[in-house]
Amino acid sequence: MSPTSTQQQNAPAGDGGIPVIDVGPFIRGEPESASVVSAIETACRDTGFFLVTGHGVSPEITARLYGLARAFFDEPQDWKKTQGRGTSVLGGVAFSPIADEALAATLGIQTPGDYKESLNFGERLPGDAWPDRPAGLEAAFRDYFQEMETLSRHMRRIFCQAIGLPQDYFEPSFENHMSALRVINYPEQSEAPLPGQLRAGMHTDYGFMTILRSEASAGGLQVRKRSGEWLDAPSIDGAYVINIADAFMRWTNDEWVSTPHRVANPPSGFKGTARRQSIPFFLNPRKDTVIECLAPFVKDGAPAKYQPITYGEYIDLKTRQAFSKG
Repeated sequence: MSPTSTQQQNAPAGDGGIPVIDVGPFIRGEPESASVVSAIETACRDTGFFLVTGHGVSPEITARLYGLARAFFDEPQDWKKTQGRGTSVLGGVAFSPIADEALAATLGIQTPGDYKESLNFGERLPGDAWPDRPAGLEAAFRDYFQEMETLSRHMRRIFCQAIGLPQDYFEPSFENHMSALRVINYPEQSEAPLPGQLRAGMHTDYGFMTILRSEASAGGLQVRKRSGEWLDAPSIDGAYVINIADAFMRWTNDEWVSTPHRVANPPSGFKGTARRQSIPFFLNPRKDTVIECLAPFVKDGAPAKYQPITYGEYIDLKTRQAFSKG
């Protein structure tokens, strides 16, 4: 059962380190809002990962996207590879086949391509015409995208309060934002993966934050603790995993952490069903947003660790690394 009271906000989920936080009191403007903000600030500094409940995301809209995307991934590979591979329109769909992306390359680690396939959508990202089946796929993506935009606004307000900024401080950076919604299919692995190949290699996310709808499976999300150990991220019905991403870490002068994570392979010899489907929403600012250290993080003469950079320049570099074949 998901925690539903502020008294449970810092309860670790699983075997330590990733708290579950009920954000409902903040969204509703209740007196316990300060406890929500405090719990999230602690999580952002300590692990960069936390789970949220009480978020208000429609379970019906979530289930519809999950089911229709699964139907798409069930289609033959040869047909899927003809879908969404161009960049002819903005706000279309882009399909990435198995092993097309190697996320560990963004950290300078060369591995085989990740054992996953995905459908990707963003209102201002290049894509192609939507597949003609299953019916309703585009509407399902757009409806869920709107749900994530609403939750993202709540989270930005929480972050601003935690940092000591006006609650609308970040809003200009998210007009015409470059956010992306991705549904990822991790197929059954009937053969052993290539040496060094994972479902998703170790990486950090590029933008502001990620909101993940995950599910329990053999071979799932793992978060690297500061000790170097890997922690299995819990899967709680109705909860979302949220993590701080690289651009936001730069904004905070590395005080809020963008933590490496990966998606592991199913255990060797596993006999059950290991197929997995996840839905990450990557919240990214507008392309011309300048990422530079926020004033509260350079107080007392502390120097900024990074030179200012636009988000467009930063994301172009990271994307080239992830899809490099060299």
